[in-house]
Amino acid sequence: MLTITRELHDAIVAHARADHPDEACGVIAGPVGADRPERFIPMLNAARSPTFYEFDSGDLLKLYREMDDRDEEPVVIYHSHTATEAYPSRTDVSYASEPNAHYVLVSTAECGNDEGPFQFRSYRIVDGVITEEDVEVIGA
Repeated sequence: MLTITRELHDAIVAHARADHPDEACGVIAGPVGADRPERFIPMLNAARSPTFYEFDSGDLLKLYREMDDRDEEPVVIYHSHTATEAYPSRTDVSYASEPNAHYVLVSTAECGNDEGPFQFRSYRIVDGVITEEDVEVIGA
């Protein structure tokens, strides 16, 4: 199960809405081995695409060096789907290289940039196998 604060949940949703119609992407880092998302790191979708996301390789290298220096790891890796449900695509699965991460997808297909209905779902993706998990949002 993914346990996430209301503040981080809302930050992911706000990023997804702000970048719509392009897919948004980012990471929430946390202490190594703690499975506790703490530090929100929105990233630029280098592909700038409504159907695909890609982290900029330079930004990603910088992020991993920074996390290493802070004894952090990617606890949540998130992105949005702008026209489809919040379920990993084949491309998403092929890019899922962090077996301990929670892969969060937000669908803005119904709301776009506006307030309104959205999907927020979390998955574990290990060796190409997708397993949906419950999400518990805690705090105010």
